[in-house]
This record gives sequence, structure tokens and C-alpha cells, in this order.
Amino acid sequence: MTRVLVYGLGIAGTSVARALASRGNEVVLADDQLSHQHELLGKELGAEIFPAGDLGALAALVKSVDSVMPAPGVPETHPLFAISIDAQKEMLSEIELAYRWEQSRHGGPRPILAVTGTDGKTTTTLMAAAMIRASGKRVAAVGNTETPFIDALDSDADAFVVECSSFRLTLTSTFRANAATWLNIAPDHLDWHRDFSSYVAAKAKIWAHMQPEDAVVAPSAHKDICAVAQRSSGRFISFGDSAESNYFVAGNELIGPQGLLLATDKMKRSLPHDIQNGLAAAAMCLESGVGTQAGVVHTLQEFEPSHHRIELVTSKNGVRWFDDSKATSPHAARTALRAFPRLVLIAGGRNKGLNLAELALEHEHVKAVVCIGESAQEIAAAFAGLCPTAIATSMQEAIEIAGSFVSPNEVVLLSPACTSFDWYKNYEERGCDFATRVKMYLGQEGLLHEGEERQ
Repeated sequence: MTRVLVYGLGIAGTSVARALASRGNEVVLADDQLSHQHELLGKELGAEIFPAGDLGALAALVKSVDSVMPAPGVPETHPLFAISIDAQKEMLSEIELAYRWEQSRHGGPRPILAVTGTDGKTTTTLMAAAMIRASGKRVAAVGNTETPFIDALDSDADAFVVECSSFRLTLTSTFRANAATWLNIAPDHLDWHRDFSSYVAAKAKIWAHMQPEDAVVAPSAHKDICAVAQRSSGRFISFGDSAESNYFVAGNELIGPQGLLLATDKMKRSLPHDIQNGLAAAAMCLESGVGTQAGVVHTLQEFEPSHHRIELVTSKNGVRWFDDSKATSPHAARTALRAFPRLVLIAGGRNKGLNLAELALEHEHVKAVVCIGESAQEIAAAFAGLCPTAIATSMQEAIEIAGSFVSPNEVVLLSPACTSFDWYKNYEERGCDFATRVKMYLGQEGLLHEGEERQ
């Protein structure tokens, strides 16, 4: 039996604690903000609970355990990291532990596909999972999704697709996938990582342990990512707009090594990033052998992107309203801006240490900007002299101002480039509030809550 400190008791941390206890490990629970729910968890597991705050006591605790498992929400800058490194204790993430347990599974490990990148991770993960499902296999989409990898180990899945955030990759030392893609890179989560180089190093770990038979799937447009891919031990597979790529788009056709996959006009949505995500997912599924050509083609044609990512809310009088609340970084928001020729942008929220002035690089697409949240002044300054700007003190006011700027055949786009935590509990709540208020503003009925389908 080993003694393990689980620090951070959100969804992933709680799952890890339960999994460790169920396998006979001694678990110590800690969180910067312990709650009654955490106390109940401790009683349920028979686990020791450590009240955070005293660094000396934390150092003594770390010395008393065999390993340390910080939850994804515990940043590299947290004292726990320095204390654990100084004590020479192994630190590992939820996906690393799940991977190790899967390797020792009775009957052998199941295939794993893995996805990382600054943007597009969730969509590509869900698309790859749908391709595998359409190929006649059971699959679990795990990791940075609603389901921790460790929770799916006892499922009847034939394969896993793991969404790998930089938080989860940072503390991996053996994690390996049969096929893995790194979609793109831009500064993000600099409130979690020490600096941008630390963020990049975490992403690169997705390919650190590839074997010659594994597929290393890289975007041909990102030369730095391709350079990392080509240094790995796996098979280099590229995707992109160039016909020199293994998987590419030519005119309105998606092409793979075996020829035509699908015409883009047959996709449910074929914005530039949708096409790139589709190529990456197809490459992983086909190169790993986990998916079939028929399953891949069916999914490319039928897949609908997740909520809050350039999602059409409604249209009226020639104006379309889009919810891109999931865009919590300038890089993600710029992707959305490039999808439309002319739009009114609603942006702002709580910045996570990123350069919001990057948004203005896409000013040719922007007719006007309505700035919201804590970062409103910063965004207004970025667009000063480039287009009209206004500051709104509520989502309702932002929608009304945007409505006064927009004309027929144009778009209003909520693409905040920031987190939601100044006004909302998460980006889903922000997106649902936007959708609800847009429909009220336009005289359309119905409130929308998290998880509901839009009509």
C-alpha cells in the first residue's frame, strides 16, 4: 500500500481519490479551500484531511507520502510544486496514473488516441470518438472532458480518446498514445504555467514516449510543432491545406492517403478550423487502425460541433447571432473572427495573463466592438482608432449596443477571449445567458439552461 497526497478536490481530484482508495492506497486529501463536501469525502474514503495554509506543515506532509497528485486546477506556481520537487517526491497527473493502470489491465491495454492544442481539443476529441463509434467500436472520450480518464478504466470501452490539457500533460512521465495530435499553439494559461516555454514543454509531452508504430499527427502550417513531431520516435503524419500533407484539403475536398474522404459542402459546418479538426481526427483514427474509412467519412458528414464554439443562436432580419463563449483566449477568438467577413464583436471577461491586443490583428473583420467584464478597458484600448468601441456593464446592455451597431447580412459574435469568472461560474453559463438574452432582445421565446439544445 502506498500513501498518496491528492491536492485539489474538484472533479478530477475527487475521482483520483476514490480510485486510489478503492485500490487499497492510503489517501491524504487537501485543497486550498476545504468544504463540507470535502469532509464528507474524507469520511467516505477513510482518508486524512490536511487543512492547507501552513507551508511548514505542508512540507512535513509531503515528506510523509510516497507520491503527490495535484489536480489540474493547482498551478505550477503553487508552493506544492516547489515543496514536492525539493522533497524529491514523484508528482503525477490523473491521466498518467490512469495510463499506468491501463497498461497492467488483465487482457492487455486498449488503444489510446490523444489530443492537445491551445484550441480545438474538445471538438477534435469528440469527433475522433464519434469516428470510432461509427466504426462499430465502444469508445470513451476522457481527460479534459466531463469524464476523467481514471473513471473510464472499468468501462466496456474498446478504445479511449484522451483530451490532454497542458495541466494534465505537465505531470506525465510514461503516458503514450497509439496516435496523438497537437493541433496548434499560442500563449494561454499563463496564470497557471510559469511562462510560455513551460506551456510549450507541457504540450510537447504528448509525443515524448511514442514508439515507431505510433502516429504523430501534426499540423503542417505550424513548423515549430512539426519540428517537435519529427524529433519524436513515432511515424510523422501531417495534415493541413498543403497537398504535401498526408491529410489535406484541396478546393472543397478532404483528401487522405487513400483518396477522397468527403466534400466540404457535405459537412454540417465547414469553417476553416472545422476542416483542420476533421483532418486531424481522421488521421488519428485511420493511422492507428482504430477507425475505419467508412466510420470516418460518416462522422465528417454528420458531426455537429459542441455548444458555445461559434454556435448559431438565432437569426432575424438578416443578422446572425453566434455564441463563441468557449473562446477564453485571444488565439481562440481570432479563429472565430476569421470565420466571418464582417461582424460586431462582444469581447471581455477575466484575463488570464494573455495579450488581449492580439485581437486587433483581425480588425479588418470587425465593424465594432462591445467590451465587457474586467478586461473591457484593455480591449477597448486595443481597438482604439481601428473601429467604434463601447463598454457595457452587463450582458443585456452588450447585446443592445451590438444590436445598434449591426446591419443586415452581418454577424454579432460573442467571442470573449477571456475567462468568464468575473460575471459567471463558467463559459457555459455565460454562453447560455447570452443566448437567452439575445432571444429576449429579438422577441423570441424561451430561456436556455446549461445542457439544453438550441432550436
